[in-house]
Amino acid sequence: MTLTPELLALRDEIRGYAVGYGLDFFETVFELVDFEQMNMVAAYGGFPNRYPHWKFGMEYEQLSKSYEYGLHKIYELVINNDPSYAYLLEGNAIVDQKLVMAHVYGHVDFFKHNFMFSHTNRRMIDEMANHGTRCRRHIEKYGHDRVENFIDMCLSIDNLIDYQAPYIQRRPSKNAPPKSDVIEHDVPKLKVIKPYLQDFINPKEFLDAQKKKLDDQKKAEKRFPEHKERDVMLFLLEHAPLESWEQDALAMLREEAYYFAPQGQTKIMNEGWASYWHATIMTQKALNASEIIDYADHHAGTMAVQPGRLNPYKLGLELWRDIEDRWNRGRFGKEYDDCDDYAKRKHWDRQLGQGRKKIFEVRKHYNDVTFIDEFLTMDFVRENKMFVYMFNRKSQNWEITDRDFRRVKQKLLDSLTNFGQPIIRVVDGNYQNRSELLLEHEHDGVDLRMDYAREVLRNVYAFWKRPCGVATRIDDRGVIVRFDGTDYEEQKYEKL
Repeated sequence: MTLTPELLALRDEIRGYAVGYGLDFFETVFELVDFEQMNMVAAYGGFPNRYPHWKFGMEYEQLSKSYEYGLHKIYELVINNDPSYAYLLEGNAIVDQKLVMAHVYGHVDFFKHNFMFSHTNRRMIDEMANHGTRCRRHIEKYGHDRVENFIDMCLSIDNLIDYQAPYIQRRPSKNAPPKSDVIEHDVPKLKVIKPYLQDFINPKEFLDAQKKKLDDQKKAEKRFPEHKERDVMLFLLEHAPLESWEQDALAMLREEAYYFAPQGQTKIMNEGWASYWHATIMTQKALNASEIIDYADHHAGTMAVQPGRLNPYKLGLELWRDIEDRWNRGRFGKEYDDCDDYAKRKHWDRQLGQGRKKIFEVRKHYNDVTFIDEFLTMDFVRENKMFVYMFNRKSQNWEITDRDFRRVKQKLLDSLTNFGQPIIRVVDGNYQNRSELLLEHEHDGVDLRMDYAREVLRNVYAFWKRPCGVATRIDDRGVIVRFDGTDYEEQKYEKL
């Protein structure tokens, strides 16, 4: 639904304010939708068209029921695309529409300039529609249940990708020269005293047989893959015995996983950046006197922190404001860090005025992990009363266990690294020379949930068509949890 003349005028007004503050974004198209359309688009992950699958219907039902019962209300959805598309909910108050527009322009500026999005497909709306068409073609040919079950399998491993692969080179270049084979003098020969007997004692047929034996031995010893493979989806795509339509479906789901990955890796930064700019634009430019109370109420609802949950809007907004304030006042660098006078640190102000420039620089070069690691300071943790908490089984209550800055920061970083999920790699595609697939859990403090691991192994088996296992630690001992297509078993594993 096209925007009303009033909303078109508001869009131009908010856009002018955003440009005036230095935001630079793709062309942004706003669509006006009712709550059913909004829930449908939200169920599709913000896209108007996706491949057919039961999970989208389930998500739609959940969103619809939640909206009807007054438990939630979606105010904005925006797509990382060029041009970008954003949705406004029909019937929202004017102050809400202005807030959403300002928030959206902040998001689109972030999409355009943050390095994590530099490799994403800027025509993903068209690509998603193409995926839907290809998937429906497979359903017509191979049957709905068969295709849907295969998509279920793909979705169970869509987090087993290499999140850093778009930014670094893991594999050697295709144009790199091949490694040399075994050279002639490496071939074992029988000892010859008289040179003229060389061709008789070590004939060509004998040397060729010895060379072949060495080559076979080298192939048997060669790792497959040569290096541990973080992108499990790619390894299966390249080496699993899949039909052509299965390869196509797996490739589609892998492409979508990589498209959505940067949004998860920059959730705190992105939502904080958009919140910073909607707050700035609304409070300094766009609000009328009659709208202040409504704006404050809705903004406070967005920033509210629920017990036991991290609000990325709140944390991101406060960190952006803290960075701007620190660089305006010169509260950084060796001299400030070495100052141990509390009163002097509290009133430190060199009046540098570099805050706005600094936040634009940061929004370009960081993701959530590096953002928190670099800019979450001891002063910030104290001022915002951040702490570590755990569930006490004896008292059956959640309790604060630590307020130490280093442990608070480490806990937050651990929850953000790989989204707090276990890191899994392909170790051997021919384990014990039986064509079995061996995965390895990098045990860095995040334990495997064995019920999840067993179900994923069952699905990996369906891809590989041979027994599969994952090496991990259980009760401080290295084991391989193996699935042979029928039963699970545990085997001792010494390499962990």
